[in-house]
Amino acid sequence: MSSGGEKGSTTTKTPADFLKSIRGRPVVVKLNSGVDYRGILACLDGYMNIAMEQTEEYVNGQLKNKYGDAFIRGNNVLYISTSKRTLADGA
Repeated sequence: MSSGGEKGSTTTKTPADFLKSIRGRPVVVKLNSGVDYRGILACLDGYMNIAMEQTEEYVNGQLKNKYGDAFIRGNNVLYISTSKRTLADGA
């Protein structure tokens, strides 16, 4: 059994590092209620309060509303994910 595995990767990324790296990028924010918000991550704080721009609200996978800016209270957030699509579709 070799222990040489993945020694080349000595840096560990924390969740905070990930969140810092995705500021200004398209994200999907899933709420505890099941609603998705897709837009550009403007900023967030230690309580996971989120400010987004060019925000779209999706309920059951269908677009329900579009907002310029949106603020989401952190205790409602289930997860934040990077978006695989660009938001320039309708712009």
